[in-house]
Formats: sequence, structure tokens, C-alpha cells
Amino acid sequence: MKAAAFDYLRPADLGEALALLATHKDDCKILAGGQSLVPAMNFRLARPAILVDINDLNELDYLRADADHLKIGALTRHAAFHRPVVEGPLGTLLAKVVRYIAHYPIRQRGTFAGSLSHADPASEWCLVAATLRAEMLAKSVRGERVIAAGDFFHGTFTTALEPDEVLAEIRLPAMAPDWRVGFYEFSRRAGDFALGMAVAAARVEEGTIREARLGVGGVADRAIRLGTLEDQLVGKPASSALIDGIAREARGMIEPNGDIHASPEYRRDLIATSVKRALTEALA
Repeated sequence: MKAAAFDYLRPADLGEALALLATHKDDCKILAGGQSLVPAMNFRLARPAILVDINDLNELDYLRADADHLKIGALTRHAAFHRPVVEGPLGTLLAKVVRYIAHYPIRQRGTFAGSLSHADPASEWCLVAATLRAEMLAKSVRGERVIAAGDFFHGTFTTALEPDEVLAEIRLPAMAPDWRVGFYEFSRRAGDFALGMAVAAARVEEGTIREARLGVGGVADRAIRLGTLEDQLVGKPASSALIDGIAREARGMIEPNGDIHASPEYRRDLIATSVKRALTEALA
């Protein structure tokens, strides 16, 4: 099949793009990488009357790091993270995670912000954003607002973005050198959607965990940050027994989805395995 008829608009700057979104709202979709939107349109699962192509908006194509955040502009492609974009644990984690996103050609076009806006439960970047407590900067003609990751994802393909807003920037908290990171994902084949995955990060001093971040994805209608288990890690010495206990608790605290690819019970076991392997890598 091919997409239903639509009008194609290519604004020259962000102000023009926001004006178009304010005028057309629910009738239009933003086109950046298009790696999810265009296939959905071809299957007529999405039928926008208007496409607003933002690829000329160079002002949204950037990576900027300061003492507090790594700031990712709306047009930053997945491929930008093939090498560490910042020194230290955060750059290492992003460079590891990106290798699991689809295939190389898709990573050349797809964008970090597009992945978050699409809000696929199996999105690696959604898991990273939720686990690391990212902030989203949304812009419209009405102004701008910052949305915490915990408030941004509402469910499968659903976010807090209003129809006239664009996700202009994502802010990932900086990580000091004493943080350690881990990531694990399982899929049937390389490039397939994840059936389960986990991100772990911990700040360790003299063998004791001082701060922790832990989340799982691909098992529910959105990425889930395991705040209760983060609290259980803090103040404990890193050990295999601790990791095993956290993995068991993670298995029991989530009611995973079932589908043709994996049953809920299979995904429960996969949650435990993913958490164990991500934590083991982070705390090794």
C-alpha cells in the first residue's frame, strides 16, 4: 500500500514550523527521520493531512554538554552516538545502547527526539530517558515547557506533547566519572524490537553504592524506572547476592505484556535476566 494523500510543508525556521503546528494541530505530523512515521503512513495506520518536514531547521541539529546536562536537539540522528559524544559513563552508555537500535541505515536517518515522541515501548532511547530522569523541552507558539521523563510517557505511542508542540530538546543529566553503567537487551534477531531490556547505573564509593538508576523496557506499555529497587541498592556493598535479589524482585513487581512474540511469563523471566545482566555490568 501507499500513503493516503497529504500536503507537504517544509518550513525554513522553527518559528514557521510552530506556526504551522498551531494552525493545523491534529491534522499534521512532524517529519524528521520518518523511520516509524513513513511505514505507518504506507500501511495507512497513520493518515495525516499535512506533513511538516523540519529537516531544514539546522537550529535543532546539535549536541551540547555543560556541567549539568547533555542537551540533544530534535534533529540529532541516532548515528551521532556511534562514538561517545561526551567523556565518561554517559557517553559510554549511549554508544553502547545505540548499537541495538534497528539497523545501520535506519540509525542514519532516525532521530533521538523522534524516538521519544513516537514512544514505542520497545524503544531503547525511551528506556534511557526514563531511567536517567531526562527532561524534555517542548516548544509551541504559546511558549515552552520542560517535562520530566516520568510525566512525558503516557503509554504506547502516547506522550504528554500537545498537538501544537515539538519536542525541541532532550536533557540527559551529566554523570561524574565515578558512575558505572550497564545495558542488556534481548531480541530474536539483531535489529528486531526488544522483547526485554534493562539499563543500570550506579555511583560507587569504596565498594558501596551511593546512587543508583535502574529501568526496564520492552515489557509493558512504556519504559519503567524501578525507583523502589534503586532505593534498595543505595547504601549496600556491590555483590552478586545483592544483584540476584534485585533481579528477583524486579521479576515480581511488573505485570508484563504478552503477544505473539513472548508470553507474560516469558517476559517476567526476561525482566530478571535483563536486570541481572545490566547490574552485573554496571557493578563489575
